[in-house]
Amino acid sequence: MHQPERLFDVTAFQQEHFPKEDMLAAKVNGAWVKHSTQSVIDQVNKLSSGLLQLGIGPGDLTPEGQDKISIISQNRPEWIMADLAAQQIGAVVTPLYPTISEHEIEFMLTDAQVKIAFVSDKGIYEKIAPLLGKVPSLQHVFSFDKIEGVRHWSEVAAMAQDSDQPKIQAIRDKITPEHLVSIIYTSGTTGTPKGVMLTHHNVMSNIEACQPYLPVNPDARALSFLPLNHIFERMVSYLFIRAGVTIYYAENMDTIADNLREVKPTIFTTVPRLLEKVYEKIMSKGLELKGIKRALFFWAVNLGKEYEINKPLGGWYKFQLSIANKLVFSKWREALGGRVQAIVTGAAACQVRLLRIFTSAGIPILEGYGLTETSPVISVNRFQVEDRMFGTVGPIISNVEVKIAEDGEILCKGPNITKGYYKRPDLTDAAITDGGWFHTGDIGILVDNKFLKITDRKKELFKTSGGKFVAPQPIENKFRESIYIEQLMVVGEDRKFTGALIVPSFHNLKDWFQKKGLPWPGNEQAVTMPEVQALYQQTVDRYNQFFSHIEQVKKFRLLANEWTVDTGEMTPTLKLKRKVIQEKYKNEIEQIYAQA
Repeated sequence: MHQPERLFDVTAFQQEHFPKEDMLAAKVNGAWVKHSTQSVIDQVNKLSSGLLQLGIGPGDLTPEGQDKISIISQNRPEWIMADLAAQQIGAVVTPLYPTISEHEIEFMLTDAQVKIAFVSDKGIYEKIAPLLGKVPSLQHVFSFDKIEGVRHWSEVAAMAQDSDQPKIQAIRDKITPEHLVSIIYTSGTTGTPKGVMLTHHNVMSNIEACQPYLPVNPDARALSFLPLNHIFERMVSYLFIRAGVTIYYAENMDTIADNLREVKPTIFTTVPRLLEKVYEKIMSKGLELKGIKRALFFWAVNLGKEYEINKPLGGWYKFQLSIANKLVFSKWREALGGRVQAIVTGAAACQVRLLRIFTSAGIPILEGYGLTETSPVISVNRFQVEDRMFGTVGPIISNVEVKIAEDGEILCKGPNITKGYYKRPDLTDAAITDGGWFHTGDIGILVDNKFLKITDRKKELFKTSGGKFVAPQPIENKFRESIYIEQLMVVGEDRKFTGALIVPSFHNLKDWFQKKGLPWPGNEQAVTMPEVQALYQQTVDRYNQFFSHIEQVKKFRLLANEWTVDTGEMTPTLKLKRKVIQEKYKNEIEQIYAQA
């Protein structure tokens, strides 16, 4: 078979070149259950036939004409199988985040005119069930888990007719790389969700460009836990299948640490927030150590903070690092399963000190950048060291062009650029201009004419009342290095100075109380106490020295509750929803400026 050109071609490609007994694996009742390449192909063909029996198909193969299917589920083998089954009969998959509100789900299902939804469990089914009467197009809901009174997804495969296989082949033959494969709604940090239309060619072009940059081969093993409905994890999953990498699915976000030790992956993808949590956990363990062990631990961490790539490190430094690796960092690698060759991170900026420390510990972190609209990767730091630079999102991938507009915005062009926004030509025309350049909305520069560095979000830059521009992201990333700061949002648009809303790291704040011999009074009371205010003033003063007078946080408010996806302040990829936070905490923001 020649190179796969459509997403569903990757399974046959794997079967021909490196058939596996464990193409996909997940835990069922506490034991790992493996699915071979052939069994996945067989199951997908049955599901495709069942979907045809339910009246799902390619229509006239136009974006409006193709039938739409939604998958609303945590990561599991069934997710990929349902995706593949829909793809090869020309249906379009519209995946949704399991955590979004019923109101958003209703909007997206209605906008895309989804006919069938696959849900993973009872909790998600209960969000969807009320919509069966409200969304006119929605005909069936099937669940992956067995739920009383709900149709199980195995019923779809059970409807399969052998006589459908030639029909499926005929549809496959008609589908070109330019046909639509998915509509992905981006909630974004503002406004109504937009349906990003991606073709087979968009995503396959990204897979082809990125595969050579990663340590992937048929002996590699991945752990998957970032949501599959996000294009980053989905593209990487198909890249893994094409490269013959076995994919294990984490049970849930709370079991990642256990699953890493069981699965012993060689590669996985993550977001910076999860890396920060891993690092915080390691550091809190270090703080529990006593005497020589504690001294050794912090000596190793400080050594890691000095680490550089592509610059001579000197013999003495290398010698010390080899000792740190033996005595301290080897334990970090063990905690990740002991076999990790690389971790790929995206979706938000990663703190440079984490990149340095993990890389010095023999755990390279490859930071990349892209958007749903770019399928997603525009640039990425490579496994090859000469193509990595801390503090940047790496070189541009091989089949994509980037230019920096006069106002600093990153513009991008290539086979990975979306066909446009579903049923919104107005938005498409605004985003993709003259000659096919997509406007990313991010501000950046090219370092050494090679490495892309994101400096801020265009929409997030704000002007103080003195007319000076402030970029909040670099300030927020730096301040979050403090063990006492969980989350922070910089404010100050049209105001006299820069301020901040701060969510403390309550776990570390409790430790601080304990060390002082003070009883823990609870979040609400703690944030109002003078000694806590003083602690945070010291923290703010310490980090302010990294910024110009205009960028320094002059006043702040401590908040008693963490921002989450469920409470609406974070997007599902853990970015701040600035407008929501500004609205929700407008009184606190007013208090920052009240005495000014």
